[in-house]
Amino acid sequence: MMKLSCNAVDQIHGGAQCRFLGPQKRRPGYAPRRKVAPASVVPCASSLKKKGIVAVVSDRGAVGAENGPGRVEPMSLADRLRQGSLAEDGKSYKECFIVRSYEVGMNKTATVETIANLLQEVGCNHAQVVGFSTDGFATTTTMRKLHLIWVTARMHIEIYKYPAWSDVVEIETWCQGEGRIGTRRDWIIKDYATGKVIGRATSKWVMMNQDTRRLQKVTDDVREEHLVFAPRELRLAFPEPNNSSLKKIAKLEDPAEYSRLGLVPRRADLDMNQHVNNVTYIGWVLESMPQEVIDSHELQTITLDYRRECQQDDIVDSLADVEHVENAEAILGSKGTNGSPAASENRNNYRQFLHLLRISGDGSDINRGRTVWRKKPAR
Repeated sequence: MMKLSCNAVDQIHGGAQCRFLGPQKRRPGYAPRRKVAPASVVPCASSLKKKGIVAVVSDRGAVGAENGPGRVEPMSLADRLRQGSLAEDGKSYKECFIVRSYEVGMNKTATVETIANLLQEVGCNHAQVVGFSTDGFATTTTMRKLHLIWVTARMHIEIYKYPAWSDVVEIETWCQGEGRIGTRRDWIIKDYATGKVIGRATSKWVMMNQDTRRLQKVTDDVREEHLVFAPRELRLAFPEPNNSSLKKIAKLEDPAEYSRLGLVPRRADLDMNQHVNNVTYIGWVLESMPQEVIDSHELQTITLDYRRECQQDDIVDSLADVEHVENAEAILGSKGTNGSPAASENRNNYRQFLHLLRISGDGSDINRGRTVWRKKPAR
């Protein structure tokens, strides 16, 4: 076979074509992440080593079996083309993504909304791979019987280096329990070419009744179904004590220095659960940022606390104001083994803001947020 010299993007495209065109055998599991050969030859799926994963029975059938054949769900076309797989122990999931031209912004790099969408995508794909339903974002069999869904309570994202157009990122995700009222999902984002950590994220989710729209405690049945795929020992994307993902967000009082009023949800902003998708809130938060900061800085950290649902007919006000901090550590946070800011730690290179999204009519809180911005690197 002719040896081809190609970059990671070409290899991923080639691997997808190879899996699509080649004859596929029914396999007891999902293809593990393809490792690029040193000679830059794109391997086909048929040459991959097969690894079993723990069996689970769901509305999609059994997914693999480690200690027996079980019932096996045939691989879908999406499964064959997707560049992702479970870890060997089945407790986390990794997937590679190519940054598309329509996912980059004015800085010629991926936007934070792009990053947030990829985090959501890999989380949903993880849920699908282990057999959970995708009609309500990772609902288990018991959750569907009781009309329960997961909703986001908090999202914290840190980006140390934004990928550019055609860069390949590898995202690993896993979920764990979070007390009696919810669950958490963490992510680590790497540059696929170098293996360096370029971002981290964590989130907290609570369970809500889809009919009454009221929060509900996680039952033991749901917990058992959900956490069978969680790491046995606590694993955190932000293991550092007093890291910025744990900091409370004070309410921004009106009048705020910066505002963008009268934002209206589009039909495209609604998700499968019939409320405004959590990524839409990020865009609304950024709408009230002063242009001078947008021009000179780039977003490093965003933390959002989701207070209530936003419906299609709501009109939203976005408020922002400078948050003054006592020391640089409050802005920069602690360095850890899972990555840290690559920019200068000069306090003057950073700006920090508080944010509030509220219903324009009655002023009720939708979302409280905090952003940290670092000076753009010299080009």
